[in-house]
Amino acid sequence: MKSPVHRCRDVERARAEARTGLGYLQAPEQRIPISKDIITSSSASAMWFIRDACGIACGVITWLLVLYAEFVVVFVMLLPSKNLTYSVLNGLVFNGLAFLALASHFRAMCTDPGAVPKGNATKEYIESLQLKPGQVVYKCPKCCSIKPDRAHHCSVCKRCIRKMDHHCPWVNNCVGESNQKYFVLFTMYIALISLHSLAMVVFHFLYCFEDDWTKCSSFSPPATVILLILLCFEALLFLIFTSVMFGTQVHSICTDETRPLEALEQVPHGDIIEEDVIEIPLN
Repeated sequence: MKSPVHRCRDVERARAEARTGLGYLQAPEQRIPISKDIITSSSASAMWFIRDACGIACGVITWLLVLYAEFVVVFVMLLPSKNLTYSVLNGLVFNGLAFLALASHFRAMCTDPGAVPKGNATKEYIESLQLKPGQVVYKCPKCCSIKPDRAHHCSVCKRCIRKMDHHCPWVNNCVGESNQKYFVLFTMYIALISLHSLAMVVFHFLYCFEDDWTKCSSFSPPATVILLILLCFEALLFLIFTSVMFGTQVHSICTDETRPLEALEQVPHGDIIEEDVIEIPLN
């Protein structure tokens, strides 16, 4: 049984020979993928939101965790402090970073990551591209779209995404060409507020050990300890996670790679995974 690639090639070859009486250019070095500039993305003005239950739940949890950290930092550590300068400076820094983190998260979640127009792999549209003889058009069999170079299909978004790095449930969106900068900023700000809150927790513990626990917080000592331990665990966990993510993202940007997917697609020459190939006949 022929693969989808060979079936697509046979159909296009038969159509071309019927129209022109000529075959296809067989030299593999002439099969150049079309540029992403030829294929435009969907409307940037349209609201982008993925209706995925798991992603929405993870997004809500992300906001709740940041708000919990905000509550502990402000009401447990800063407001009861006797040092006004310490409270004001740390409050401004933490709240500013938290606001930037949530704003970056919202933009990463609601920005089109670079989706290729769905269902545009039609005969009329391909002919309207006026491609040069010997060029290759990659067609996604799942969303029936023409895939630019380095585009990948996301099974959650159900779209092909240009320069797709991965689908992140924490932002309920793919990380792609158009929203990667917001994802990088989000991971950086979360790492910074995690580090800042860890430093404040350590300082507050030392302050409370030296002073009376009933005077260093407006909550009872057991409640204060539990709230600080939970914040310390949350901050340490997300500091490690977001630092690693930030480092890998910066590395992929500097090397111009979408590392997870491009590493998986290092297949032998001639093997094509989950793609139909339409060759443009040599007229």
